Amino acid sequence: MIIAGLMTGTSADGLDLVIAEFMPDPISDTEPTPSFDLVGADPTTLTVRILAERETPFDDQLSADILRLLEPADLPLSLVSSVDARLGRFCADALSELCADHDLTPDLVVSHGQTVRHDITDGQVTSTLQLGQPAFIAERLGVPVLSDVRSRDVAAGGQGAPLVGLLDCLLLSEAEAPTAVLNLGGIANITVITPGQDPIAFDTGPANALIDILARRITDGRQSYDRDGALAAAGTVDADLLTELLTEPFYARPAPKSTGKELFHAAYLDSYLESHPHLGEHDQIATVTELTARTIAEAVREHDATTVIASGGGTRNPELMRRLGEELDEGIVLTSTDEAFGLPEGSKEALLMALIGWLSWHGLDGTQPSLTGAIGPRIAGRFTPGEGPLRLPEPLHRRPTRLRLAD
Repeated sequence: MIIAGLMTGTSADGLDLVIAEFMPDPISDTEPTPSFDLVGADPTTLTVRILAERETPFDDQLSADILRLLEPADLPLSLVSSVDARLGRFCADALSELCADHDLTPDLVVSHGQTVRHDITDGQVTSTLQLGQPAFIAERLGVPVLSDVRSRDVAAGGQGAPLVGLLDCLLLSEAEAPTAVLNLGGIANITVITPGQDPIAFDTGPANALIDILARRITDGRQSYDRDGALAAAGTVDADLLTELLTEPFYARPAPKSTGKELFHAAYLDSYLESHPHLGEHDQIATVTELTARTIAEAVREHDATTVIASGGGTRNPELMRRLGEELDEGIVLTSTDEAFGLPEGSKEALLMALIGWLSWHGLDGTQPSLTGAIGPRIAGRFTPGEGPLRLPEPLHRRPTRLRLAD
């Protein structure tokens, strides 16, 4: 089964796309793809081959409007409706182009959409909203589209995030020591997998969210992120500001927990910076970069992980990665998903979407209570039919316990 996964995260800078072929082993409840030899495979293994991948940046206006929606302010409903439609069309165009370039036709598309609200009260997620109308994708491609993959978990009392722990658990099913899988998007999240224990996943706090705000300010909008970490590298960490930033109550909350730009936004950052009026801009960005590294390292330390496998846009910031390496305890191995799994850092969450699609298509749970805090596992998302009626196969009886990436 060929599935396209589409992901846009809290950085709101572009769309990650993956087209992958999913091949259950021949002893499971469905037949394998005939073109791929799976003889002798473990009956609980799902083999995945990435056929195409791409990162397509948003145009400046779409990115700016999304960022407006991420701010905790009252905005016109017309902007919400407009972004929903424009992002849906953008996803349809980007995927259609990728399919044409590689002569591929997916059986299913999974579109995460852009999270614009993820409201939390007393640690409980009360609502989550993703924009990017899937009907435009279904109309353009003519195939079914799965979307809104977080809401069912929220309805079941879960955080609805992070969902990536599902993929992490399948990739690390044979881990022999406590391992933390880290995603560095706008928000940082980790999955901790310890042999003999239930996995746990949670957001640790900002990854690039606050860094990006300051990068835009320092460069007068010419850069939307700290390219090569050069801005932070030119500054010095201010110990007093860092201490104040670390008083944020979110960091002390137990897992599972989630957050977003509803908390870590420009006005939030300014509420701390206003008491340090003479602090230079480069020192500011150096300090929030250190904040990201420090909060991640504390989370890793708390769960006794011996290896950290990182992915996401933050891995392209050498200054952030350097600081993270220094903050981690001696002996902890810091590596990347590319090095650990052969999975490009920028493709992981789009592949997660495709995986959730395969599970939902076959009637299998796409969430896990120990990862999100829900009362039980749930099938994720809702389908928009393609060109014809929606015809789902007979449900499978068990979820794979291992995922293997094929060349």
